[in-house]
Amino acid sequence: MNIPATVITAVLCFGITALLGFVAIPALRKLKFGQTILDIGPAWHKSKNGTPTMGGVMFIAGVVISFAAGIAIMWASGAIIMDDVGSQKLAKAISAVVMALMFGFVGFVDDLIKVKKKQNEGLKPMQKIIMQVLIIAAFFTSHVIAGDTSTVITFPFLGQVDFGIFYYIVMGLGILYLVNAVNLTDGIDGLCSSVTLVYCGAYVLICSLVGMGEMGLVAAAAGAGCLGFMVWNLHPAKVMMGDTGSMFLGGIVTAVGIGTGTEFVMVICCAVYIWEALSVMIQMTYYKLTKGKRLFKMTPIHHSFEMSGWKEGKIVMVFSAIELFACVVGVLLQYFGN
Repeated sequence: MNIPATVITAVLCFGITALLGFVAIPALRKLKFGQTILDIGPAWHKSKNGTPTMGGVMFIAGVVISFAAGIAIMWASGAIIMDDVGSQKLAKAISAVVMALMFGFVGFVDDLIKVKKKQNEGLKPMQKIIMQVLIIAAFFTSHVIAGDTSTVITFPFLGQVDFGIFYYIVMGLGILYLVNAVNLTDGIDGLCSSVTLVYCGAYVLICSLVGMGEMGLVAAAAGAGCLGFMVWNLHPAKVMMGDTGSMFLGGIVTAVGIGTGTEFVMVICCAVYIWEALSVMIQMTYYKLTKGKRLFKMTPIHHSFEMSGWKEGKIVMVFSAIELFACVVGVLLQYFGN
């Protein structure tokens, strides 16, 4: 891990993202890119109707610029060695950012349809899934082209299992699940950005443990971008990241985990995201089986806590604490289990 490059990348991304708020938010208002709130949601969410959305472009710009700067610093310092291993590490880091950008584009199209139609329904589910599957296929193809043909998953303390061709199926479904789970986590002010900040902080450490400084820049940039975005997104939010931002972050979360070869640890560190999406699946299944009954007051699960009287700030703090615990477990497993 190149500490100077990592620190500069993080500071630069935080600064770019935070400062862009002064430009992006008025521009989004002028374009009338406002959030449309569902009628089935908590009644107090109606006050958020019209809040500028698609604010994810702020930290997307920050991540791309700061990552490029970090790579340039590492290159100039001689930290990047273009042998087979070095070129593969660099290619994986670049592919992580590219995949995140592609997911962000899907989110952008989804958001654009919503704001144009003035409703909370954008791309049809099947359209979104097809686009996401194509992105996942391109991601794995880029890894193979870079020379990474490993289909092994490491289980801390237990060993390694070669999944063969099924690796791409299992991990592909995993990416599909987690990207949309991160998207679901973006339901109240500051929640997705706070949880992802914790996740990215953990992966800066994990990248250091596995010797992938280039990927560490991706995690550092994304985490700092979330922190910069929180300047504007904490309750009461002045801007929302939209699917543009949440899907971009979903791409970062999954690409960093898979790119470092820490797939099992990634799942542990994604506890909050998994919980959020699982609550929706359980609710839907229970609703169908009981012909109209609900197990939770509302899903994703953070809304259930809202309906129980929890303030948004409290939910963000508790969920971030849960995420921190999960990430500490994940980092310890990576450190002691391999």
